[in-house]
Amino acid sequence: MDMTEESAATQTVVGVRFKDAGRVFYFDAGDLSLEIGQRIVVQTPQGSEVAKVVIAPDQVLASEISEPLNHVLRIAEARDIEQAESLKNAVHDDLVIARKKVEEHNLTMLLVGGDFNLEGTQLTIYFTSEQRVDFRNLVRDLGSTLNKRVQLLQIGERDRAKLADGIGHCGYQLCCRSWLTSFPSISIKMAKEQDVPLNPAKISGVCGRLLCCLAYEHPLYREIRGQLPKVGQFVSTPAGKAKLIGINVPKESVSLQMVEGLTVVEMTIAEFQGQYGTAVRPAELDEQVITAEAAKTVEAPAAAQAPAEAGERTADASGKPRRRRRHRNGRNRNRNANPPGGGQPPAGN
Repeated sequence: MDMTEESAATQTVVGVRFKDAGRVFYFDAGDLSLEIGQRIVVQTPQGSEVAKVVIAPDQVLASEISEPLNHVLRIAEARDIEQAESLKNAVHDDLVIARKKVEEHNLTMLLVGGDFNLEGTQLTIYFTSEQRVDFRNLVRDLGSTLNKRVQLLQIGERDRAKLADGIGHCGYQLCCRSWLTSFPSISIKMAKEQDVPLNPAKISGVCGRLLCCLAYEHPLYREIRGQLPKVGQFVSTPAGKAKLIGINVPKESVSLQMVEGLTVVEMTIAEFQGQYGTAVRPAELDEQVITAEAAKTVEAPAAAQAPAEAGERTADASGKPRRRRRHRNGRNRNRNANPPGGGQPPAGN
């Protein structure tokens, strides 16, 4: 057991979130008895903040804990929750002032949100920018104007959408805001493998990046397509040769176009794989089988004649080829019957 596991074994550790669908952070609860759903006040580098317990002490994995752990100060009281809500409203007023200061300093940055600590002494402002921004003078100006410590953090476009909230193409609240705690890796290949039209307006979210939902069903598409021939390939069926013209993964069906008659047949993937079994196979396999059978048919007569000829040559008990001996005897008989130069054969023969 390493030092982290030993420390975790002696601590009462809970997992908390500061925002819905936010990252989980771990804190030392000390002697407090906490349950999932409770509001607590924790100590952070920015000061004390209100958080919500999402992982009970007996459910925390030791591998998830990193040292050092900050402490849970107390169970949140009504005044703590009221204070946190009032500070959320105060953020909007300070952001209006901060945006004006950004224009005065002529900086290419977009302020998208902010947070106060529970004491209201530090303001953290989140912004996006396409380039690196030197905002040191802006921080000093905001600190003196707002009379509090100001921290600026640059975030990505996906984090901006998560912070701002919105409605997706599906008509529901953005996944990143409602339940998605981390952003999956998305590629254009995922859209191609799911037959999604490659229209930027249809495959991009409000953040301008590829839709996170492209990753949800991608493993299923890869699994099903990996078990079937590719679209455009010919297959051999009991009804004849056909071409695979479509695979509908949501409906779990395939479409075949018969070569003879051009009839389109739609069937479920289970029927395609189970009912027809090995009778449905790539047409190239049929061609290989037919070619191999034809080669065997051509070789069969030659193989049948070879043993007969070999038997004629080697069946003599004396070891001499019969065919050659018969040939010689025939030539001798011809010579005796027709000697060179004509006339009668010599006497004594």
